[in-house]
Amino acid sequence: MERRDFLKMAGAVALGTQAAPLQLHNLAGAASAAQQHAAAAAANGAADVTLRIAPVLVELAPNQTVSTIGYNGQAPGPILRMREGVRTTVDVFNDTDVPELVHWHGQMIPAEVDGAAEEGTPSVPAHGHRRYSFVPRPAGTRWYHSHVMAGPDLSRGIYTGQFGFLYVEPKSEPGNYDREIFLALREWQPYLTAEEDEEEDEGDKGVRKDAPPPSKKSKANMIMPTGLEVGYRLMSINDKTLGNGEPIRVKQGERILFRMLNASPTEPRRVSLPGHKFLVVALDGNPVPNPKPVELLQMGPAERIDAIVEMNQPGVWVLGSILPEERQAGMGVVVEYANQTGEPKTIDRPPRELWDYTQFGTSKLPPEPDGRFTLTIEEIHGGPGRFNRWVINGKSYPNTDPLKVRAGKRYRIIIRNRSDDPHPMHLHRHQMELTSVDHQPTAGVIKDTISVLGFGDAEMDFVANQPGPALFHCHMQIHMDFGLMCMVKYI
Repeated sequence: MERRDFLKMAGAVALGTQAAPLQLHNLAGAASAAQQHAAAAAANGAADVTLRIAPVLVELAPNQTVSTIGYNGQAPGPILRMREGVRTTVDVFNDTDVPELVHWHGQMIPAEVDGAAEEGTPSVPAHGHRRYSFVPRPAGTRWYHSHVMAGPDLSRGIYTGQFGFLYVEPKSEPGNYDREIFLALREWQPYLTAEEDEEEDEGDKGVRKDAPPPSKKSKANMIMPTGLEVGYRLMSINDKTLGNGEPIRVKQGERILFRMLNASPTEPRRVSLPGHKFLVVALDGNPVPNPKPVELLQMGPAERIDAIVEMNQPGVWVLGSILPEERQAGMGVVVEYANQTGEPKTIDRPPRELWDYTQFGTSKLPPEPDGRFTLTIEEIHGGPGRFNRWVINGKSYPNTDPLKVRAGKRYRIIIRNRSDDPHPMHLHRHQMELTSVDHQPTAGVIKDTISVLGFGDAEMDFVANQPGPALFHCHMQIHMDFGLMCMVKYI
């Protein structure tokens, strides 16, 4: 499919999305309530986009179907395309028995439509409807997903299939690629386990190579048992496991723009395409000042990478995880050149290349901030219900201290991660500029989610230009649910 045809098709899907067939409800009168909400929405004019939250079956492979909650009868949800600066209305119908929230991740929009209860966004009631209306900005690869708390319930929040790409089209596309392909990395069938994954080395887990030995951990954690973690039985790219579904068919000489999303509830991922390099042009949808080719991409939960690949190695390849056990679980997709056959080739040895945000930045120092916040993240083992508890400066949400800011000022957040887990820290309704990673200064890399390595440090600036409450939290669902959140408060 040519890029112009793809854009036409995707645009038609986004702006003319039809609701999935209405599911039968268990509650008497639910259908009439939904009809009343639909009538109210119609009275206000047709929405640009319609999303329906309902149970779905996702066939990842023959004889491997998962039951979850999705959007418009599918998971991932439909690719939504919006125009930067053009107001868009979205009707969300909730056909489930519990309230829901849809978060428009990476958008600089008012708190009342952002999709976070902590900011005061109203929920979409069970068997009810809510209309969101906002002006999409900034342009780039964004996404949308559930933002309810899950706690120990692995059938809620981002553990479900409630996620999808949202691409905000700029006023003019650069046009330096032939096709764009959206790929979401995902796990399925989550379960609670008391065992940590020992197969990955520290670099794969997202821990600094010079991290302190276990003896340097706190005494409190040494005498308490490690809490429950989340494991997964299946993995996929989009809605298919490796070897199932259609391959990505390419032609020699094509320039493919991959828009990649780590839609995992809890896990960082490292992916490669053997024999090819990724020219990273944007992080979290924002163009980088120094595009650079790399052999592998590393993304924490919620992070996105836009990378161009020149198709110049004919063959049949696997684009997927660098770890064989993750590929066996389904984390990959076949890339097939025209007129090429044979078994897909995987990576022989994982690249030793280390992921480094600063390689995409500049050496120009950012301006001095008007204020600073130092946040030390720690883990307390063996919390309530055998779940670890997470603290910021010794406190768990909702008792964490707010970051108090004044409109128009520039602030620097200094993260000191004193745990062995990486933390993809997401700031709602604002953009962050990286200023330092593990004491290496940088500038120009703009993100909404920044992964701080285990026992690592990172500094990031934001301008307080979005009045109203804003949530700052780790995007690992289990960390967010058990304390790793705080609020930005305008004064």
